[in-house]
Amino acid sequence: MRSVRLRLLVLALAPLVVLMPLLLLLGMARWTSEYDEVLIANVGSDLRIAEQYLARIMVGTGDELKGVAESAEFARVLDGNTTQKAAFFERKTADLELDFLYYLPAAAALDQAARWPVIATALAGRSDTQIDIFGADDLAALPGDLAARARIDLIETEAAKPTDRTVEDRGMVVHAASPVQLAGQEGVLVGGILLNRNLQFIDTINALVYLNAITGGDRQGTATLFLEDVRVSTNVRLFEDVRALGTRVSAAVRGAVLDEGRTWLDRAFVVNDWYISGYLPIIDSFGQRVGMLYVGFLEAPFAAAKQEAFIRLMVAFAAVLILSVPVFLWLAKGVFAPLERMTHTMRKVGQGNLSARNGNVGSRDEIGQVAGHLDDLLDQVQDRDRRLRAWADELNTRVEERTSELREANAKLEDTYRQLVMSEKLASIGEITAGVAHEINNPVAVIQGNVDVIREALGDRAAPVETELTLIDRQVARIGAIVGKLLKFARPTEFSDSDELVHLGPIAEDCLLLVDHVLSRGNIEVQTRLEDVPPVRIDPGEMQQVVINLIVNAAHAMGAAGRLEMTLGEGWHDGRRAVCLTVRDSGPGIPEDKLPSVFDPFFTTKQGEGTGLGLSISQSLIQRAGGIITAHNRAEGGAEFRVWLPVAELEAAAE
Repeated sequence: MRSVRLRLLVLALAPLVVLMPLLLLLGMARWTSEYDEVLIANVGSDLRIAEQYLARIMVGTGDELKGVAESAEFARVLDGNTTQKAAFFERKTADLELDFLYYLPAAAALDQAARWPVIATALAGRSDTQIDIFGADDLAALPGDLAARARIDLIETEAAKPTDRTVEDRGMVVHAASPVQLAGQEGVLVGGILLNRNLQFIDTINALVYLNAITGGDRQGTATLFLEDVRVSTNVRLFEDVRALGTRVSAAVRGAVLDEGRTWLDRAFVVNDWYISGYLPIIDSFGQRVGMLYVGFLEAPFAAAKQEAFIRLMVAFAAVLILSVPVFLWLAKGVFAPLERMTHTMRKVGQGNLSARNGNVGSRDEIGQVAGHLDDLLDQVQDRDRRLRAWADELNTRVEERTSELREANAKLEDTYRQLVMSEKLASIGEITAGVAHEINNPVAVIQGNVDVIREALGDRAAPVETELTLIDRQVARIGAIVGKLLKFARPTEFSDSDELVHLGPIAEDCLLLVDHVLSRGNIEVQTRLEDVPPVRIDPGEMQQVVINLIVNAAHAMGAAGRLEMTLGEGWHDGRRAVCLTVRDSGPGIPEDKLPSVFDPFFTTKQGEGTGLGLSISQSLIQRAGGIITAHNRAEGGAEFRVWLPVAELEAAAE
């Protein structure tokens, strides 16, 4: 009994004792990570506020300076004496809360433009405000005690980059310049604010970001302005009333922000404690990284809060674990093993093993009865599955047989339907052609008769117009020949084919001459490669009709411009020696779904322009001569038609 209880305790409590603490640790790690991300996001938001405040000071300084440069009072002062100018600049410096303000005539400003880009921009007619670093000599040359204000003794700082310097005597200045364009007075008005030891500036940022920094609380924050890595304005404290001016930032932060130009959002050691910190590089008017803007808040309160939450959660988990062990054992007794066996059986059945059974589960209560009923049901399911599989096999066999029969019948029906459609179209063509031929022959006969009457009536006087009359005779004969060919296509059995041997090269060249007006109108380049090939047996006029039809179709497909290629060569087709005439174009090609229908009667892609009989008639003429026309699209674009005709010598040899 003790052994069973021990094993049940291990089996039942192992997930709770092992997995739950692991899941708890993973959850706490995830919560800690997200908590830290929230802190980083907060300091990033704080840094944006500080950045916006610095940008607002720069914009405000530039706008105020521009207002002074464009004011009527400033124009009057420039025309006044030296005393008036000095008083004006002193008053405006105080009103605008500037540290210096002075006017440079155009010549003097031109000399300073090479040193300060803001002055160069003002000379170009645009106001500009930037952060600039003034040397000790530059500060000493300005009114006021700016050089002394800027001077800060460096304090050795842990983890900072080693340096031999002991004093920072440069000044970080909000440097603004505005053009002065008054009649007779052109130059630049220059002003600025020294940020070294500017405690009002840094305390304002701190107040905007951390309103409880003075009164205390869970989020005590600090703000700092760095000139390179030296704190020149800060509310970070070395002692209770001593600000950490002259201390330096850590080498890791300096490398990331000043050397690499990245914004630092992470924990950092600030003077004497760890802070959640944000450092933003400051760029001067030359595009160089000359300093950093920092905001951050103490990490200690948040670390303590995380630790307290973790301890509370672990205590609560331990209490739940201690209370749940006896209850769990009491509920699991006599239930766990039979249910697990039934679950295992159902899993096997789900995987396809229908012969799996529970058997004797060692229990005669309701669970044992359920296990027995489940085995009975599985017996019935297995029997029905066996019969269903047999029926399914028989049904699949019958369906396959019926499907095969239907497939064959459908194929025969489609072939019969296509033959009927073709026969119906050809019958319609025959009726139309016969009617057209009859209607054309009557006026042609009248024309020919009247030409003969004109000759007889005029006699010798017909000589001046004999050329015109002869031309009419030829055209009438041509009309008759065309009508005859239409009748041959409509009723091929009533006409006997020509038994003439034909060389396709001359015919192809003649066809190009006949359609030269079509090709030249479309600005189509023609390329030919006509090899010397054996003769074929076909009527020359019919072959000419086929070639002209293919050339005209290609020209219509290409439109305004393109390239037509015509080649003639010898090859093999369907096991016979044959001559192949190829016509290629650079047009858009034939839509793939239309390729099987291009030789059908009345099929056309030129709606409203053609009858759709050209390719159908051409295919009929070539097939009558024992050949075939094939069509396909080229990989590089355009359509390609190939006319295959058997070599006449082979036919003669076969006979």
